[in-house]
Amino acid sequence: MNKNIKQILALVIFVIVVQAMYSLWILPNVRALEAIALNTGSILPRNFFVIVKDFEQQVCFVLFLWGMYLCAGKLMQLSSQAYLFDVDLLSDIEDTSNDIVSTLDSIDKLPEEIKGTPLVQITSSALRRYAITGSIQNASEAITPALESMAIKNEAELSVIKYITWAIPSIGFLGTVRGIGQAMSQAESAVAGNIGPMTSSLGVSFNSTFVALMISVVLMMLVSYLQRTNDDQLVKVQEYCEKYLIRRISISRH
Repeated sequence: MNKNIKQILALVIFVIVVQAMYSLWILPNVRALEAIALNTGSILPRNFFVIVKDFEQQVCFVLFLWGMYLCAGKLMQLSSQAYLFDVDLLSDIEDTSNDIVSTLDSIDKLPEEIKGTPLVQITSSALRRYAITGSIQNASEAITPALESMAIKNEAELSVIKYITWAIPSIGFLGTVRGIGQAMSQAESAVAGNIGPMTSSLGVSFNSTFVALMISVVLMMLVSYLQRTNDDQLVKVQEYCEKYLIRRISISRH
């Protein structure tokens, strides 16, 4: 299944799950608390159900779960490829065209999930350049633009996750604006002595901001870790090419 379709399908599932959680658990508890507060003449307690009851918080939870899913998928992908850095794919290479061609043929016969990894693609590209030109410098120069392309691709894959980390606090601030707007429209009632509706609206404002910022802090920490992991992978690819390819063909030439 296409990666984009999987991501959209995951978003739909998280929308359904969060909606079910609100319909079956959170909102019934909020209604019960509202009924108790109405009968006793007290205000709503500041507990979990009251803090997360509004629509803005619901949207934030959906985006948070989706962002966590995207981050986890990317981290699992990087983790599944980590073992390749300990494998010498070029163990049979010598400074002869036959050895290089046979090594390239061996790489081409690898399974698609291995052959499609950045490490194998960049290594085979540099090796192919050396096989054509016979120049160590050309092989080395092929690595740098490949690493730059890999960095751009990694950044593009993180764009959706970074958008989510921006969208969550923005949605929280929308809840803030909505709550303050409702509170201002009830100012006349508050002046008359009935401050309940106004404080309830201000609660919407503060709760949405609180939930959005808490969620975004957790997600941004995970995104930072993912960014660092991507950068580490770039460094490891470069070190691998220097250790197993450039250094080896340099020694064999001498």
